[in-house]
Amino acid sequence: MEENRIVLCGANSYEQKYYFNEKFAGIPQSIKDELHIICVLFTEEVGGIFTVVFEEDGNVAIETNFADDDFLYDEISSGLMVGKIKNSRQELFESLSLYYRIFILQEDVVLD
Repeated sequence: MEENRIVLCGANSYEQKYYFNEKFAGIPQSIKDELHIICVLFTEEVGGIFTVVFEEDGNVAIETNFADDDFLYDEISSGLMVGKIKNSRQELFESLSLYYRIFILQEDVVLD
């Protein structure tokens, strides 16, 4: 992982665990619940490790990884599902980016 990226949340199908970074406890519970569902459903469907991270500039990125010996991990399904999540949850990710820029980076954001 790159140095200036912060993990917001993620799920690991190998350990069957979900992680949420408590640094972002101020995010509304409904958003936390939605992120939990997205992460867990991804790993249930595709496998591997799924994380949502904030990049240095505040943009939200989705990352997927898998173990070298995981021959059941489907890279094609992974790519398709990531695209589907990005498209269907675009507003959520834009809101999270705005949250990060205002509350973490403490930018003065001008809304149109």
